Amino acid sequence: MALKFGLLWPFRNPEFSRQPWPAFYRDHLDLCVESEALGYDHIWLSEHHFVEDGYSPSVLPIAAALAARTSRIRIGTNLLLLPMHNPLRVAEDTATIDQIANGRFDLGVGLGYRPCEFTAQGLSLSERGARLTEGVQLVQRLLSGETVTFAGRFNQLHEVRVSPPACQQPHPPIWLGALAQQAIDRAARLGFHFQSVGPGGMDKVYDAALEKYGRRPSDYHIGQAAVVYVAPSRTQAWETAARPLHYMTSQYVRWFLEAGDMPGAEAAQAALIDIDEMLRRQSFDFLGQPALIGTPNDVAAMIDDLKARSRITHFCCVTPSAGMAVADIRAHMRLFAAQVMPRFVQ
Repeated sequence: MALKFGLLWPFRNPEFSRQPWPAFYRDHLDLCVESEALGYDHIWLSEHHFVEDGYSPSVLPIAAALAARTSRIRIGTNLLLLPMHNPLRVAEDTATIDQIANGRFDLGVGLGYRPCEFTAQGLSLSERGARLTEGVQLVQRLLSGETVTFAGRFNQLHEVRVSPPACQQPHPPIWLGALAQQAIDRAARLGFHFQSVGPGGMDKVYDAALEKYGRRPSDYHIGQAAVVYVAPSRTQAWETAARPLHYMTSQYVRWFLEAGDMPGAEAAQAALIDIDEMLRRQSFDFLGQPALIGTPNDVAAMIDDLKARSRITHFCCVTPSAGMAVADIRAHMRLFAAQVMPRFVQ
């Protein structure tokens, strides 16, 4: 099976390069639409809340907008923070987006980890695992066309059936994002695809868990996210990506440390270097995964190495787009599509 390629779009508009919001959304939606013409397989959307740069807090409206403007590319969430949402609302919105997209929507969900996102909404951080497990199973049942009566810890439904139904049957693909071993085990136990970010080896943990629960690994997808940026020269790639990459990773490291339970947070803090040092080294590791920045040949070789070490079906390019000029994002998208992606067609 050929490796599927997608791009992550967090819709971040930081102060150091701030655009008017309508123009910013127009430009980034246009880039998403262009990715379809360039041959990418997926548009992935990511959710956070209360971030000054506008990190997209409302991904399903964005997904619906893209569904109406595209015809081939799949659209998915990586990730929707399900413990913060009403599962019935998520199921109804997912089904509607899937109809607009004519069966091109993937629902990826995760726990969330930033304490302020929970406490600001009166939610307990300690309940997020239970909320996710109960919620995602409800979403799956509702998207499968069941009439659901349910009395749970967090949700009560009486003879509820989603209409219109999802276009894809038995339901749109459902992914769980995970970093900790317990969360990876949850994805396998519930029988969902796995979205991974971080060091290699997580595919083996997931596959072993699938087998433990009597499932065949070949029936399930694994998505790997990694920081990616290509340019005609290695120096140009690093000079373009360094500031947005430093901005993005500095925030993630701070958030991971605030969470207090994110594997690899301390190592990520220790690995964080300033922009000048990043440019001097022309290398950077984030959560045990090297940034794939350089020429198309450089990046293709790094993806080859990653693919040789891990079972990956979907590769999610985390272009450090926060604060990056639209022209630089577009240049990367086009060069990656023209000179990297064709090497992985089988």
